[in-house]
Amino acid sequence: MKDILRIHRQPEGHWVGDGFPVHTVLDYQRHPELSPFLLLDHAGPADFAPATKPRGVGWHPHRGFETVTVVLDGEVDHEDTAGNGGRIGKGDVQWMTAGSGLLHKEMHSDAFTRRGGRFHALQLWVNLPAKSKMAPPRYQTLTTRDIPVVDGVHVIAGEFRGVKGPAQTFTPVNLLEVRLQKGQSLRLNLRDGFSAGLYIVQGKTAVNGETAAEGELVVLDRKGDEVVIDAATDAIVFVMNGAPIDEPVAGYGPFVMNTPTEIQQAFADYHAGRLGKIPAAEKTS
Repeated sequence: MKDILRIHRQPEGHWVGDGFPVHTVLDYQRHPELSPFLLLDHAGPADFAPATKPRGVGWHPHRGFETVTVVLDGEVDHEDTAGNGGRIGKGDVQWMTAGSGLLHKEMHSDAFTRRGGRFHALQLWVNLPAKSKMAPPRYQTLTTRDIPVVDGVHVIAGEFRGVKGPAQTFTPVNLLEVRLQKGQSLRLNLRDGFSAGLYIVQGKTAVNGETAAEGELVVLDRKGDEVVIDAATDAIVFVMNGAPIDEPVAGYGPFVMNTPTEIQQAFADYHAGRLGKIPAAEKTS
């Protein structure tokens, strides 16, 4: 069984653009043992009034890692300078490999903007190994019908009870959205030597007998394998489990590489337009 290293309460929130009120649940400076996971933002839940102008975050760059956006409520339109785009809604996941770099934007959809309503999402940053940091950018749009569910466990990536998730990953990653009913117990094998973090999105649970409530991150030891989650109320738990990438991490803002020199090059490439250019029809924000 994996030991609990600590249970961390998320800090005060902040806004990303004007559409995403977030709490940063984990980051690689505070939780290096959770490699390959770099950052987790919990957006909302928040209620938005109907509007005419879409809210969100405009064009911005990324290089060297992947972003995984899980929509629990609401709708997001996304677009990038590699020619990808689309819409994800409740139950959908967008897995973006920034790799060698691109610009992208994420906005509330026009329909959601007009009607208003509840917005709720998670965004996870997953590191890439040095050999893959300059891989070509790609998108994986995983709709709710693509994601298998086994006993309340939504298998986004990796495997659970012999059922594989649809996401393609560069290193071994198990990513699960677990929905438990009050009184339900779930035993997970999170593999000896793998990092493991459990974020309680909603409800109250006990993890290996220790109370963990909504908004708390349970950081587990890499040693050991099994974890038992008991639901004291109906609960949603986001499970991050993966093979650590034991390489240097150099990060600054939207870039995560292995050395400061590579970060400087990323900024130089961005300013030179080598990560893509905002369409001429759109104003630079």
